[in-house]
Amino acid sequence: MASPLAVQGGTAVRTRPWPAWPQPAPGVRRAVDEVLDSGRWSISGPYRGVESYERRFARAFAAYHGADHCIPAASGTASLMLALEACGVGAGDEVIVPGLSWVASGTTVLGVNAVPVFCDVDPDTLCVHPAAVEAHITPRTRAIVVVHLYSAVADMDALKDVADRHDLPLIEDCAQAHGATHHGAKVGTLSTAGTFSMQHSKVLTSGEGGAVITQDAELARRIEHLRADGRCLATASPPTGAMELVETGELMGSNRCISEFQAAILTAQLAVLDEQNRRRRDNALLLDQHLERLGLRPQTTSPGTTSRTYYTYAARLPDGELTEPAVADVAAALTAELGFSVLPSYAPVPANRLYAPRTRQRFALGLAHEELIDPKRFHLPVCEDTAQRTITLHHAALLGDAEDMNDIASAVEKVLRHGAALAH
Repeated sequence: MASPLAVQGGTAVRTRPWPAWPQPAPGVRRAVDEVLDSGRWSISGPYRGVESYERRFARAFAAYHGADHCIPAASGTASLMLALEACGVGAGDEVIVPGLSWVASGTTVLGVNAVPVFCDVDPDTLCVHPAAVEAHITPRTRAIVVVHLYSAVADMDALKDVADRHDLPLIEDCAQAHGATHHGAKVGTLSTAGTFSMQHSKVLTSGEGGAVITQDAELARRIEHLRADGRCLATASPPTGAMELVETGELMGSNRCISEFQAAILTAQLAVLDEQNRRRRDNALLLDQHLERLGLRPQTTSPGTTSRTYYTYAARLPDGELTEPAVADVAAALTAELGFSVLPSYAPVPANRLYAPRTRQRFALGLAHEELIDPKRFHLPVCEDTAQRTITLHHAALLGDAEDMNDIASAVEKVLRHGAALAH
């Protein structure tokens, strides 16, 4: 007789450990020790006669993408806010963002006193739908933000066409897509600016951190001032012991700088990114085959994608099956079988309990503004349906081998077989 579900006391499909994340790259410990002994732990510290790791990482990350400029920052949130403000977005402006994403897609727009306008997504790629973007453009629209979500690249051909026709800056949120390509070009270089997160869970991580890349020298200079209290790095090395940051008086900013420790870690981790991404892609293709056989629909990507990055593996549950239990219960059952966290898709941002502008006094800018940022005014049927039928796995699961993919498929098959019991 088949074992009952592990969540109901049965034997789990798997008890072996999964690949750990993060995985330190060769050279990380040496680089961190170098910073410890350097006497300079931040670019706001005195110059010590050697190039900072912040500059080394900026140069390496720009070269990796084929971008002219990279400005490291404290987080992905900081990076996106810097890009928005550098593009001229401010109080009362509307910014179009996807309705299916991490909550920061909304809070970053609020953070520059602008109004997030949430759009529905493509049901297959789960990225913002170009037609929905165009339908939401108004005279108050000042920018479009596109998120390359989970493992998909958004339809950049169509989105660039919309942005160009309406003369709007297009910002790529690449927090989940380090290394993905579209028509052979790295994401982040397909728009006005590309923003990245290096938070703990990301495929390139230093625990926390971020970056903005752009081909626009003037935009890069504004971002540099905005992230360092209105200062920018000197064009030539200063005397040892002097400050490398120059007080230009051009633009007031805030402190959103990355530390030397984070920059050192990222410089080393960047060297292994492509190989890790290749392994994830190979395993994702195997998992696609297994899950399609079981009736699931793995997330697809847009035309023009030449290389995917799997930050999260997402798949839609089979039509007509597992309709009674909530998707959270299905995910919990899979987690119990695998010993690895399986989660539902993100909730639509306006429905996310973490997206609550009324809990922050700083956003109380008058009744009219509060009505514009009220989450209840958005109806996003594709986002809502996706959240009820999609399961996701973190990319660490894809760093294993074919046997690991077989285990995932076996767990899904078992939960499908016991779906009726799970519903009670």
